[in-house]
Amino acid sequence: MLAGNSPAATPSYAGPSGVLFSRGTGLLRLAKATQRLYQYCTSLRIAGVSGRAAPAGAVAFGVKHTEGVSVDVLFRGRAEPEAVSGAGARWPLEEGTVLRFSMSRASSEVNDNKVRSGIPAAGPPRRENILAQRGVWGLQVTVRISLDVDADRDGVGSGKGREKGVWVTAHEAPALVCRRSKPQRGTRRTPPDSLRSPPDLLDMAQMVLRTEGPQRLPRGYEIVLSISVSDADKVGVFHAGIPINLSLSHFPADPFFRQRYVRVLGRRKLFHAVPYPGGAAELHFFVEGLRFPDETFSGLVSIRVSLLEPLGIPHSPIFTDTVVFRVAPWIMTPNTLAPVNLLVCSMKDNYLFTKEIQSLVAKAGCKLKVCFGYINRGDRWMQDEIELGYTQAPHKSFPVVLDSPRERGMEQLPVKELLGPDFGYVHKEPLFEAAASLDSFGNVEVSPPVSVAGKEYPLGRILIGSSFPASAGRRMTRLVRDFLYAQRVQAPVELYSDWLAVGNINEFVNFVPTSDKKRFRMLLASPAACYRLFREKQKEGQGEATMFKGKGTRMTINKVLSNDVLAQQNQYVQRCIDWNRDILKKELGLLEEDIIDLPALFKLEKQGKAVPYFPNSVTMIVLARDLGIPKPFGPVAGGECCVEWRIRALLEPLGLRCRFLEDVASYHGSLGEVRCGTNVQRRPFAFQWWHFTP
Repeated sequence: MLAGNSPAATPSYAGPSGVLFSRGTGLLRLAKATQRLYQYCTSLRIAGVSGRAAPAGAVAFGVKHTEGVSVDVLFRGRAEPEAVSGAGARWPLEEGTVLRFSMSRASSEVNDNKVRSGIPAAGPPRRENILAQRGVWGLQVTVRISLDVDADRDGVGSGKGREKGVWVTAHEAPALVCRRSKPQRGTRRTPPDSLRSPPDLLDMAQMVLRTEGPQRLPRGYEIVLSISVSDADKVGVFHAGIPINLSLSHFPADPFFRQRYVRVLGRRKLFHAVPYPGGAAELHFFVEGLRFPDETFSGLVSIRVSLLEPLGIPHSPIFTDTVVFRVAPWIMTPNTLAPVNLLVCSMKDNYLFTKEIQSLVAKAGCKLKVCFGYINRGDRWMQDEIELGYTQAPHKSFPVVLDSPRERGMEQLPVKELLGPDFGYVHKEPLFEAAASLDSFGNVEVSPPVSVAGKEYPLGRILIGSSFPASAGRRMTRLVRDFLYAQRVQAPVELYSDWLAVGNINEFVNFVPTSDKKRFRMLLASPAACYRLFREKQKEGQGEATMFKGKGTRMTINKVLSNDVLAQQNQYVQRCIDWNRDILKKELGLLEEDIIDLPALFKLEKQGKAVPYFPNSVTMIVLARDLGIPKPFGPVAGGECCVEWRIRALLEPLGLRCRFLEDVASYHGSLGEVRCGTNVQRRPFAFQWWHFTP
């Protein structure tokens, strides 16, 4: 979260020295002492200094004050006030004259500052009778109050200046990353009202309430923390209830961590009366986000501290300080970031595939996590079920899994296998829309960092498959789509993927890392590239080279090139891909030299949707420089698959290592590929998202 002073907090102003003060207006009544409490560096306007309330014949007034008080007199029509410098000074009683008091330091005891005004007796003004009649002492008590947070996002709190802020991580309710136990699937466990665990506090941001003043406040005055009703389900604030001295960047092992921390704001708690500690003190609060930004929540949450005056019921605020928190977004990671863990489901028919994946993972230097049958319950499509991202604050970052709306057996995976300390979870489940194949997370990708017409996207841009340009067709569920847009730091781009039977964009677009200036290349599936390759081989006399060797179906280059129906279908597919090519070039700022066309063929089903004709090499696993590519079983010419040869020729000069994995039986036959059956957790970006301006 980012926290800073809200510009809408109108009672607060910035003084020349950078401290906060509040303006107020009061009436000093004759013949009656008045006691008021003020915020440190307060300016108080005493209105109504005129002859109407003065005795008959009164023509002037005077003021006395103690050393800690400064007094100005402002006359109507004058731009600058006149300072009260001596006890003998007096001013005419005129309509619109204003006395303005200010205190430059906090009180050390109650009523240690005083202001006295007086009106002389009737008749000619005489120095000796100034303040002799109708005088009154105004008893002033001054308190300094401020909410302080990590303004510059360096993990260290700051108590100076108006621009105060802090970033804090957030988690979809229930706030699982901070919790001690895992909720069961289908439940929304209510966040607890108390904490005892130090790791939970480490995941939260600190907010410090600093006070300075006398040992006690005048009777009836209160200090209150509050949030709005609309923010109550988005943030939680915990407090130990005693003043502490704790660095925002370091949590020492002391008895502080053995205390019980009580929720004082959030859920049904809209305000909290803070016991005034007396003297100079710090009260530390721990702030957690409960919801990521979404379609109904911008990510901004305000917390206020107010000093209340007992002028009536309810009490009246005489000072308010406000901090505004921004919930840290959920961030996707592109294929160009380093892998940490690869996840794959264990199925009866993918044992050999899993062994190949294990070898690939070992070469890439990451870890393999296998999801067994009691968790996957027959669902093999790991990429479709979850998307692994992260959230970040200066003091903390951790992975967060986004669970898709699809319910095909693997629903328990995120909670039972991934969720735990320092691993968050968010689930978006539409109430009134049915989930479709476009809600699978193979239909959500993210580009590497790009620059578009002078606009930098240092965290890349999310890519979403949709049904445009046609108005009718399948679209991603609005709840998920709006959630992705609401994160703001990876501005989404919508592509056209409804032409595919499954409808996922990972069937035609991917990204691989490179070591040159561009740092990546975009891969596109290309029927045109495949037809060019096959014609080259036909001209070389390899027209009878056979595809799908060992898979029962025999197809030659000559048969493919002579199939007019297949050619027409692939012309249609190529037009669909070219439509997306133009969008991607524009929205990602790419040139033709940034794009690599990989040979691919498609065919249309009875419903007119496209499926791969042979295993689609674009749908590969990217583990740094090591690529796990679906084995295409293309035409074998000269003892080598010509499709594999062409892919190597395109990618290996970039420093990439190609490894072809057989997935026909375990994935391709069910309209999926290597990428669809696996998922990769990656390291976060080095770039810190709060430096990005949407």
